[in-house]
Amino acid sequence: MRYDIAVIGTGPAGISAAITGKIRNKSILLLGSADLSEKIEKAHQILNYPGLPAISGKELSEKLKEHLSSMDIRITPERVNAVYAMGDYFVLQTGKAMYEARSVILASGVIQGKALDGEKELLGRGVSYCVTCDAQFYKNKTAAIISYNKETEAEADFLAEIAEKVYYFPMYKNDPQVSDKVQIMQENPVAVKAMEVSSETPGIVKLEGVQTEADLLPVDGVFIMRDSIPPQQLVPGLAMDGNHVSVNLKMETNIPGCFACGDITGKPYQYIRAAGQGNTAVLSAVAWLSEMDRKEKQKEDNSK
Repeated sequence: MRYDIAVIGTGPAGISAAITGKIRNKSILLLGSADLSEKIEKAHQILNYPGLPAISGKELSEKLKEHLSSMDIRITPERVNAVYAMGDYFVLQTGKAMYEARSVILASGVIQGKALDGEKELLGRGVSYCVTCDAQFYKNKTAAIISYNKETEAEADFLAEIAEKVYYFPMYKNDPQVSDKVQIMQENPVAVKAMEVSSETPGIVKLEGVQTEADLLPVDGVFIMRDSIPPQQLVPGLAMDGNHVSVNLKMETNIPGCFACGDITGKPYQYIRAAGQGNTAVLSAVAWLSEMDRKEKQKEDNSK
């Protein structure tokens, strides 16, 4: 199935886009956490959301879920690893499946925390963001997973069935529940560095406080599993404005058919701003789809 609009992110921007898109009778693929935004959940009190004075983040999250449910909008709880522009449609790659959509709205928020030293340079050369995609490259080898969420635990168990050794670095508070084949590490990795340990070892993990090369942990590959991937790495060719996606007032990016909204487009990081931009982005997507349909019909008419 090829959806009309794929929305990446389940914060106020993504949910607003999905709701308005459904109202405009478009088929919607909403990808993101089924628990919605952790940022909202942790908010003690929100004072500037119209019509919902002094609402707590947890209460707002529940109301957003109720709104989605009332409109029969289902969340697909998968992390998008890559978005490829194919001309008149997009392909979205997750760890479980490939999806197609005629347009895409990026609403995944800002990436919390900076990238590890060497992460960007070694992406695709020892660093990966998708265990399911690249696990087979580490058959009978050693790999490390740096995880920022508990959902990765199942992927660590999967990788342990293929790799000879798996080191797991949980960057979250709860104790990880992984199989005995996975070795849990308590250190905080701060860098990924290329090192010629052997011809088959393209990268290593440097642990916090380690001062000498001899103490570095040699692995064949490193999986860095955040809740979302930096937009410039998620969508090849996407124009950035510093750490944010560059958009115009219609929430259009430099890639035709690709739109962005919410915190991913810059400050101020406000729920009401995000929701408004989500509405703008999806209306722009609807208009863009209508224009594409008009051009396609004109082309068909001219060929007759």
